[in-house]
Amino acid sequence: MSEPVVEREVAHEQAFVDRVHQQLQVSARAAEELAREGHQRGRLGHEGGLVERDAMVFQAAKRIAQLDAAHEGLVFGRLDLDRDADPKPRYIGRIGLRDEHRDSLLIDWRAPAAAVFYQATAAEPQGVVRRRVLRCSGATVQGVEDELLDPDNPAAEELPVIGEGALMAQLSRARDRSMHSIVATIQAEQDRAIRAPSKGVVTISGGPGTGKTVVALHRAAYLLYTDRRRYEGGGVLIVGPSGVFMRYIERVLPSLGETAVALRSVGEVVDGVRATRHDEPAVADVKGSARMAELMRRTARQQAPGSPNEFRVFWRDDQIVLDRGVLGRARRQLMSQGRRNRQIPRIASTLLDAMWRQVRSERGRERGREKFDEDLLSDQAFLDFALAWWPPLDAPTVLAWLRDPEFLARVGEGLLTSEEQRLLTKSWDAAIGLSVEDVPLLDELRYALGDVPARTDDERDDPFGLLEGVDIQELMTAADREYAPSGRAWTPPTHSIEDDPFAHVLVDEAQDLTPMQWRMVGRRGRAASWTIVGDPAQSSWPAPSESAAARAEALDGKPVHEFHLSKNYRNSSEIYAFAAEYAERAGLDADLPQAVRSTGVPPTTRPASPDLESATRDAVLEASGQVPGTVGIVVPSARRSEVNSWLASWPELEADAPGARAAAADASVPPSGEDRVVVLTGLDTKGLEFDAIVVVRPEEIEAESATGTATLYVVFTRATQLLTTVG
Repeated sequence: MSEPVVEREVAHEQAFVDRVHQQLQVSARAAEELAREGHQRGRLGHEGGLVERDAMVFQAAKRIAQLDAAHEGLVFGRLDLDRDADPKPRYIGRIGLRDEHRDSLLIDWRAPAAAVFYQATAAEPQGVVRRRVLRCSGATVQGVEDELLDPDNPAAEELPVIGEGALMAQLSRARDRSMHSIVATIQAEQDRAIRAPSKGVVTISGGPGTGKTVVALHRAAYLLYTDRRRYEGGGVLIVGPSGVFMRYIERVLPSLGETAVALRSVGEVVDGVRATRHDEPAVADVKGSARMAELMRRTARQQAPGSPNEFRVFWRDDQIVLDRGVLGRARRQLMSQGRRNRQIPRIASTLLDAMWRQVRSERGRERGREKFDEDLLSDQAFLDFALAWWPPLDAPTVLAWLRDPEFLARVGEGLLTSEEQRLLTKSWDAAIGLSVEDVPLLDELRYALGDVPARTDDERDDPFGLLEGVDIQELMTAADREYAPSGRAWTPPTHSIEDDPFAHVLVDEAQDLTPMQWRMVGRRGRAASWTIVGDPAQSSWPAPSESAAARAEALDGKPVHEFHLSKNYRNSSEIYAFAAEYAERAGLDADLPQAVRSTGVPPTTRPASPDLESATRDAVLEASGQVPGTVGIVVPSARRSEVNSWLASWPELEADAPGARAAAADASVPPSGEDRVVVLTGLDTKGLEFDAIVVVRPEEIEAESATGTATLYVVFTRATQLLTTVG
């Protein structure tokens, strides 16, 4: 296509984009005016004015946030349709806008009218003659890419076709430290998954690089658009494998105008807890197994260590004793009535019943039960005993009981081998804090224990009044101080365990969830719809059948809609051929998608001897000199600190990648947005992509765990341009 024609077409699209941005400013001013009017309603001096103020300001704030997020790539698509269907071009954007006459100016990409932008093909043009993608930087049109879908249509003669394809241009760009929206280049098979039915479970499978994650995120944005009241009101929970991964994807939904989501790694799913450290594979395998649910149930039913086991009192002419036998029967009675903490209001009546049965004297019987209860409930010694015998308990406190080898041996009998008990006891050292694998155990305990019942000031339905004047929150706070996970105080959950807080749950890298993690996530989505993303060949969990059973229990028979993605958009064909050959050699039952582009650059291997550091440095310098974007150094877990120290001492990288020295020695801490060269373990790379990958000692990554071959396969599929192995 001649240069004048290209310039003319770009200028034409620029004029439209300018018009859209002007209308965006008008809409922003209207939203700001709505906010000001809302604040004025709050000055009316009555409750109705305050309600109106809150509603108006809330809606205005949402609209302003949506408009602010839409500036980058606001207009990205144009459809030229068959003239009989629609004589005017149809423009597609991140949000919908109307002009001053209330006519549609820009169609939201999620609207039904925009679906044909993604679904039309040359085989089935669906009335589309030409599809155009606008490449913009801010409000400036930098170029256009066209596809002529219906060349036989009479309108095609008047439509110039420019460029070599928007998708290939997008795939060849340099990567940075964040995932970006693919809203302009969604492919037909991806669009079908995005617009799948909202009820039940949508599973998105496919091999590496097929866009599973970004498709799932666009699906979340689509659901919020189509049923905002349900999904924004109930909330959308997105669960990913690590903090590094969550940082990588965090900009996608805001860039699509959506902020009503909770992004949490598996170490952050439970309210008030944030764990980033992983246990060693042998320990993680035990903590993740379904057996741990029974271990936590048994633990929650144990008497609190150090609690009193006897109480004596002389009343009238009787010596009344609460000994081990009596207290044991009382404890079993309370446990049979529900979760432990829910029984706190029944402690007094249960103990008083057991004590009254021991009253034998004539003088005591003459006084009667009412006087007996009154006297005992005014006895501070009895009150102190009751609360010490059955204290309100939180999950971190109870998990800490398992640090005692004798206690663990007792509750773990028949569940855990002696070696497994030794590994667990060592892992629960108070000095090292919680691991990611501990978080589901805390959640299991929380559900086994139950919430402490809330009492209002006017609630007096406890006839024995044991809790009158007792500050349960203060007791909980005191218990919190005994055990602060990861050096932080435990934050009491913001909702009851009986709540079902989320309307939609999206799980990425689902093949890695352990049975205990499925139980944890499943509790957040009992009444939710689900999107589940994964590839079994990339699983780091060694017992897939056990995990599948836990997943089925979490989904609770919901209908399943399955979608499979077949094209690899990440890797060059040279890199993926290398990874696929490894998968076949390692015996992995891998889903092998078709790579859609080639660079002509095959993967390379460098010898690690005689100096591993020098070999690694040379590989990283060569890679960083050949690609403009990110470089990942993937290492065995045991070498992470060592390689980070190397990276900090390489002055050659300072000018080219000043952020490299900031790479975290602890890979649980996400690298900053400026880090071009980062050091990660194999598990840390899940869901990420880099322009270049340097794999250090791949044989050691393979040998790290029972699923090391799957982890190494994942590592080999993270690079878009260059792959180098050292070792």
